[in-house]
Amino acid sequence: MSPSDLIGRTYPAVRYGVTRSAIDAYVAAVSEDADVYGEIAPPMFAVLYAGAALPAALFDPELGIDFSHLVHGAQAFRWPGPVVRAGDVIDTVLSVAEIRQTAGLTFYGLATVSENADGEVVAEGLWTNIVREAP
Repeated sequence: MSPSDLIGRTYPAVRYGVTRSAIDAYVAAVSEDADVYGEIAPPMFAVLYAGAALPAALFDPELGIDFSHLVHGAQAFRWPGPVVRAGDVIDTVLSVAEIRQTAGLTFYGLATVSENADGEVVAEGLWTNIVREAP
């Protein structure tokens, strides 16, 4: 199977229950003021609920990602829907958006779509991981 055959592969949804304590811990970890956010998750809290879907692809033997040569390239988010709050249940689906090879590097673009219990998209993410060839 060639890498291009894996583009479009979609993995089962991963569920994340948002709690006030998780929001508070995140806010403290990034040195923000907890009183500013309260029950509302900061936008980059998406790293937690959307990031929970990443292992399915990262550990997919058919993708064959070599962790000893992996670097994090980029991540980008869009928040088209309502804000995420404590008590929300978020389901995130991950798919392989891109695999391309150039100059001894393989770029893996992994896309996430996160929805609340009402089916509203709360975040879309693109995570780029780069794997260099073994010497």
